[in-house]
Amino acid sequence: MKTIKIFDTTLRDGEQSPGCSMNLSEKIEVARQLELLKVDIIEAGFAVSSPGDFESVQTIAKTIKDCTVASLSRAVKKDIDASYEALSQAAAPRIHVFLATSPLHMQYKLKMTEEQVLEHIRESVSYARSLVPDVEFSAEDASRSDMAFLAKAVKTAIGAGAKTINLPDTVGYVLPQEMYDMITYMKQNVEGVDEIDLAVHCHNDLGMAVANSLASVSAGATQVECTVNGIGERAGNASLEEIVMAIHTRRALLDADTNINTKQLYRTSRLLSKIIGVSIPPNKAIVGANAFAHESGIHQHGVLAKRETYEIMTPESVGLTTNKMVLGKHSGRHAFDDFLKELGYNLTPEELDTAFGQFKELCDKKKEVTEYDVEALVAQKAAKVVEHFRLKQFVVNSGNTIQATANITLEDMSGASQEQVALGDGPIDAAYQAIEKIVQMPLVLNNYKINAVSHGEDALGEVVVKVSSGSRTVTGRGLSTDIIEASMLAYINAVNKLLGA
Repeated sequence: MKTIKIFDTTLRDGEQSPGCSMNLSEKIEVARQLELLKVDIIEAGFAVSSPGDFESVQTIAKTIKDCTVASLSRAVKKDIDASYEALSQAAAPRIHVFLATSPLHMQYKLKMTEEQVLEHIRESVSYARSLVPDVEFSAEDASRSDMAFLAKAVKTAIGAGAKTINLPDTVGYVLPQEMYDMITYMKQNVEGVDEIDLAVHCHNDLGMAVANSLASVSAGATQVECTVNGIGERAGNASLEEIVMAIHTRRALLDADTNINTKQLYRTSRLLSKIIGVSIPPNKAIVGANAFAHESGIHQHGVLAKRETYEIMTPESVGLTTNKMVLGKHSGRHAFDDFLKELGYNLTPEELDTAFGQFKELCDKKKEVTEYDVEALVAQKAAKVVEHFRLKQFVVNSGNTIQATANITLEDMSGASQEQVALGDGPIDAAYQAIEKIVQMPLVLNNYKINAVSHGEDALGEVVVKVSSGSRTVTGRGLSTDIIEASMLAYINAVNKLLGA
């Protein structure tokens, strides 16, 4: 049985998705979770593209020890040098070089002949190989390339020292049979292809990304490039959790498996969703709220009689817990820690102290604390945002016969309190206007979303906002049993991110 390598590009291609940008601390949190998930390669960014991307790649390379860390580079020396410098402290660095090979891209974007493209591949891959032992070459728009020329490009890259060849469906154009045929053609027509990893990177413009990736595995691909929750350019990338569980569930048919710790899939998906502020659709395969729900009486009867009648995988296999332990205000620190470990969290003593304190505060507000409440509390540590301002106290008045007013007091980093009063169209608008008066910066609320973390009238409310100031947009998040307070905490969290950048 062959092992399929999982190359995660959530932090590079995924972050290019509109509204999915992350700050450095958030990227580190995602990278650490990907390491727990046991992905084989983390593509940390495009080092030459900006100082922020360079810092991200460099910091992730220093932090991650159990995965290969890759940086993307165009087939030019300055890109490769930037990647090499950013990856200098990586335990296992990979330079990922790409150049387009389709007639459309070569003529209109690169303005190169086939001979020039082959020479650029040879020079860039050889140069990268002189710096690090692990080089990947991607033939951008491979799926729309002439197969004979693509084979020449692949052979050239292998000859120059590439250990991985990636054949992307860059624009999500082809169907599964075509991906299967492309991989088969390369295996039959390129000498040495069996001695390297043959990879695919499929986009989802026609909804075929996962199917195309699996067809490639069937044809002999040994690496799949994907993102958590399928985020990415346009309609996104192939979804990591769907590919992994498809291979895991049908491994006998595919004669393949992965190194992924599948019990970390749900947590990884939820963590990314909270950080970027993009909800997981309830009908999302593997990690959606309805993925293991059964409403039909026939289905319920079948599952109760024997789970396999309507479930091809177990909720536990992707990290959903069936732990029935009830936590409350009388629960001790040890029980709380054990509960977190059941959910897949291993906190430092300091993080545990903070989370346990928040848990005790929540117990005074709720009759029963669920795993979703605890997970939401612990997930707050992911942001690690410097608190330029924090909420000290508030009074909000609203009704259908008065205009909403908010009296807000914030505390700054020096401990000084600032108070402002504002009117608004509603309690949230009034509160946000008061906050804007205190922080004295132009803010635009682009999106506001509220979710109940768990069930019941005392459920935690989670508010996610997208806020802009100038050219920058950030996601803010707040959590409280009081949705007005959660809304203010989310807005202040966004302000602190903007001030901390």
